[in-house]
Amino acid sequence: MRRFSPGWLPTLIVLMLLPTLVSLGFWQLSRGAEKREILSHYAERRAAEPVSPTQILYADEPAWRRLRMQGRFDPEHSVLLDNAIRDGKGGVELLQPFLDHASGLWLLVNRGWLPWPDRRALPAFDTPDQRLELTAWVYETPGKAFRLRADAPTHAWPKLVNSVEPEALWLELGREGYPHALRLEPGPAANRVDWPVVAMGPEKHVAYAVQWFALALALLVLYGYLGWHQGKQRQAVIQHRSSHEPHRDL
Repeated sequence: MRRFSPGWLPTLIVLMLLPTLVSLGFWQLSRGAEKREILSHYAERRAAEPVSPTQILYADEPAWRRLRMQGRFDPEHSVLLDNAIRDGKGGVELLQPFLDHASGLWLLVNRGWLPWPDRRALPAFDTPDQRLELTAWVYETPGKAFRLRADAPTHAWPKLVNSVEPEALWLELGREGYPHALRLEPGPAANRVDWPVVAMGPEKHVAYAVQWFALALALLVLYGYLGWHQGKQRQAVIQHRSSHEPHRDL
């Protein structure tokens, strides 16, 4: 009779790795479901009519809501968000305070991406000085941004930063402003504004989940083969020894 005998070390390795691989697979599936919900929520909000800054100020869930504003940019206090990559090229995102005349509320508007080919000098940009009517949508940062280093304190403008913190900006400027950044829609004053909604789509999470489950299955198959193969070898050794033992007369 063939025995299943993989040994204690392979068994220990499988007991350690298998739950981890399966858990990672289900985690990727859950992340994919979250991304689908985000995309659905985003599409619903972007299809709605824009509201006023006063209405958005008291919204319970402002993320991705559209708003229409009328006013002027403040060209003296621009913020350049570093490490913005488009089509493999480095650049920055240009954010500027915008005063909505109807509400008197300051809004930090992201005007979009600018190329930065020469890092020896800050990228050039211009700011419309006339009164503008703009449409933008609320961008909520998903958690606190990870930074390799803190932004160096400086009083020079424009500021080059690694993360955007509107509340800190309003505190520094002594202004009453909206606590989230806005992303400008295509139109007047907009640069390149084709932001991805999510960094990784749900289909990629599903693909990663399949990979983790495939690794778990491969581990089980390898473990099964090893166990039966070693059991077969041990059984053969036992049979070989028994066939060469001298027979005793009863």
